[in-house]
Order: sequence, then structure tokens, then C-alpha cells
Amino acid sequence: MTRIELGSAPSGLRAHGLVLSPEDAAALVPAGSTVVVGGTGSLLQVPETLLTAVEQRWEADAAPRDLTVVHVMGLGDHEGRGIDHISIPGLVTRFIGSHFVLSPRQQKVIADGSVEAIGLPAGTISLMYREIAARRPGLFTDIGLDTFVDPRHQWGRMNEQTTTGLSEVVTIGDEEWLFYPRFDLDVALLRATSADADGNIAMEDEAAVGDNFAIAQAVHNCGGIVLVEVKRLVERGAIPAGQVRIPAPFVDHVVVTDFPNQTPITVSDARRTGAVPNAPTVVDALPFDHRKVVARRAAMEVAESDLANLGVGMANGISYVALEEGFLDRFTLTVEQGIYGGLPGVGLDSGTAINPSSIVDMPSQFDIYDGGALDLAGLAFAEIDKRGNVNVAVVGTTPIGPGGFIDISQKARNLVFCGTLCGGGLVEHIEGGEVRIDQEGRYSKFVDTVSHVSFNAERARRTGQRVLYITDRAVFQLVEDGVELIEVAPGVDIERDILSRMAFEPIMRSPKIMDRRIFEPGVVGISPLPPRSTGRRQQQERMLRA
Repeated sequence: MTRIELGSAPSGLRAHGLVLSPEDAAALVPAGSTVVVGGTGSLLQVPETLLTAVEQRWEADAAPRDLTVVHVMGLGDHEGRGIDHISIPGLVTRFIGSHFVLSPRQQKVIADGSVEAIGLPAGTISLMYREIAARRPGLFTDIGLDTFVDPRHQWGRMNEQTTTGLSEVVTIGDEEWLFYPRFDLDVALLRATSADADGNIAMEDEAAVGDNFAIAQAVHNCGGIVLVEVKRLVERGAIPAGQVRIPAPFVDHVVVTDFPNQTPITVSDARRTGAVPNAPTVVDALPFDHRKVVARRAAMEVAESDLANLGVGMANGISYVALEEGFLDRFTLTVEQGIYGGLPGVGLDSGTAINPSSIVDMPSQFDIYDGGALDLAGLAFAEIDKRGNVNVAVVGTTPIGPGGFIDISQKARNLVFCGTLCGGGLVEHIEGGEVRIDQEGRYSKFVDTVSHVSFNAERARRTGQRVLYITDRAVFQLVEDGVELIEVAPGVDIERDILSRMAFEPIMRSPKIMDRRIFEPGVVGISPLPPRSTGRRQQQERMLRA
């Protein structure tokens, strides 16, 4: 039998011109195009060098003009990196995104109406990339019904200058759905770790996979240009096939970056990448303060074997409490970016985890969330009203966006919303097992009516979700006729410190004192609840009927 040799890298040879300078790559962005910026939160996989080059081209030539920019999570660091580079009126006419909080320049131009902006659930945008790639009609989803993204409400519009949204309500059978028609994408700006000489892309130093592949597929199938910045170039065939996250046919050009960071505050941490086997490690415990008190009380809602999600803010501390109390390994934490297991990052390390058990792509993660797999979710809040609705999208005139909040809160069977009762300059401490308020916040987060419904309480009642609102001084629960005060922190006066700080009077039957253990330093003996009787199928059916 004749034997023939198969080379180690049998893909087609790449023609010359794979590698471009940042300036040459930025010159490929056409005026009036729709540009997708990859990245999954903070500066995770954010193409910092490409965004800087587009900004510099604008400063030199006032080009390109009139871009529509699409992105999922907030892409910034509060200091001007990330999406803030291109948040310039004239350069951009419209943002379509889910989260804007890390980008003050972007927030300003949205707030003052210099650009149009549509805020959508993170999963809606991430999943839309796959519909665009497959050239299907668009995305059908129930996520966002009865919230501010519903076209019967604000339609996701983040300012008055934005007059149209992207969705319509359709009925299939007896069920309502939001339908987002497919639209074309012209340019992808992505970030990864390595590119070989053919253009195969690996992400071995990144702390998440994100939706880079879905974006590359979508832009390629629209006939657009896919630009990927990487930290290094390697020889053809040097990347093992199992580590290739974007195959070469979907990459037009690569740019070498000198920006090394995984997150705004972490340059490189192999514990977060999943590229090496996990090993025992040491982390700092949460400081003993009111944030830890809230996280402890929320952690008391975790049950054995739960599949859970923790959003940004105080709820993120649940993971550190579980680690300190010795039960982090008795349930599974997930993060929207595609992370399973481990210790989720907090603050500007959010979207990552130390010692994760697995990392998947972000669209697949939202399939799980949108399908109702979560047993528990811990989320932040900006406002809560007398009906139990929650707003996270806009604070005053400041655009925040929903991020993954709507995907997670609409389908998780048990919800704990975590935050302080008041905001704006609040100073307090824990002393002698009691809460001491040193300086009261300037405003209450418990309002008569929220401005933007991000979580619809009536829908939650219909679907049978269990909902707690956990604050620094009290715990409330969603009940059939409103919001009930069920627990009060030791040292807190109900009238002075709670009721007088709320714009509505909660239902009160017989509120009790919060578990005093959580107001003591050290390990306090919190343990998970017994495994839940799932009732998963019945609740999913109720959610479909809602």
C-alpha cells in the first residue's frame, strides 16, 4: 500500500497580509458601518489597541464617521480604556449594548443625547450573533418581556434622542415573544492571545472565552472584516487544534498588541485561565463590614447542589463567604462570561474566577440561563419599588444598562437582590454584633415607582419565583400583595432607620431579628440549605405561560 505524509498543519496557507499595524487595521473601518466590539466585561478580551487606533484615526482625519457600535458587557475600567476610546459623537451615532457602567465617557454622551443608545439584555445580544451568523430571520426570545426593553414600554431606549428600538412583540401559538430581526455586521474588533501564521486564534491567556467566535462567524457571513488583536504570533501549526477558538477562515487580519492585561487590575493570572490544572491557592477574606453582612445573609439562601449565578456588587461576596465558611464546593457558581465553579472575581476582576472547573462560550451560557437552569441568583439593585419591581438600568440620569441582569433574574427560581437601603455617602460599621449608622445615605433605593423595570415583580409572582431583597439593615420578601419586611438587623430602629427612609410602607406582620451570627467577626457557622426539590419542569411551564 502506498503511504503518503500528512503535514503537522494541513490547513491552507495564508496569503501575505495577515498581520497589520494598528493604524492600517483602523483604516479598514468604513464610514457608516456597524462595528462589533468583542469583550466580556471590564477589560476582559477588550481590543484595547484596535480601539485606540480607531480613536487616533478620528483625531487625525475625522474618520470614520457615523458608526453603529455593538457590544455586550461594559467594556472599560472607569479610566478611559476600552469603549471610551471611541465614545465620540460623530465617530459614533448609535450604541447597542447591555452595560455601560465602566465607561464614563460613553455614559456622558448617552446621557446628554449626543449619541443614540439601546440597552438590551446581554444574552439577547450574545445570542443574536449566532442568528446573524446562520442567516436566520432573527432572534426569538421571551427575555425582557414586561421590562423596559419591551417595545410596549421604553423599547430599550437609553435616552430621548433614541426614537426606535430593535424588537417587536409576536405571538406564536398562545405565547408572546420578543423578535429581533437580523441585521448585518460590517467589522469585528476582537482580542485574543495567540495567532499562528494562518490566522488560527487561541485564547490561552484570557480569563474567559466570551462570544468572540460567534462574532467572527457573524461578521464573516455578512461579508465583513474580522480584525483580531493578539499578544503574540506563533508558527503555523504551533497552536494545538483543541485550543483554537477562532479558526483561520474567519479571521481577515491580526494586530499585535502591547496591552497585556486580563482585567483592569490583573495583568496575568494563570489561576483564572483554565489553561493549567488548578492548584490550592490563597485569597484574602472579605473585610468585616456591612457588605460582608449582606453577603452572609444571602449565602444563607444557598442550597446543596444549587446551580447559581452571582452578579456584580454585594452579591458577589456570597462566593467568598461560602469559601470562608467551608461550603464553596457544595454547589456550583457560574458567571455570565461562561465560567463554572471556582471563586468568582469581585470588583474589576468580575467576569473571571480563580480555579474554575470549566469555561464555555458566552452564548451557550445564556442558553442555560434563558432556559431556566438556575436554582439561585444573587444580584444587585439600584431601585426597588412598592410592587417589588427592580431597576438596574438607569440611576437618575446616568445610563447603566441591564447587563445580564434580565436574563438571570427572569428565569432563576430563587432570587436574592443585595444592596444597601440607602445610597450616596452612606457610612456604617458593625460593633458589638449590631449595625451602627455613622452617616446616613443621601437617598433611598426604595422608591414609589422605579423608572426602568429591569425585574418585573408581577411576572415573578405568576411564575412562582421566590424573591428576597437583602439590605444592610433589613430583609424584605416579595409577597402576593407587595413587599414585606421580614427581618431587621440588630441595632436598627425600624421607624428611624428603615420606614422613614423608604418612599412606601412595606407590609409588616411580625418581622424578626436577623441571624445574629452574621454580625460577628470570623467564621460564624453558615451552612447550605438541604438540596431543593427541584420542581424544575413545573416552574419552567409556569414561566412559559407568564
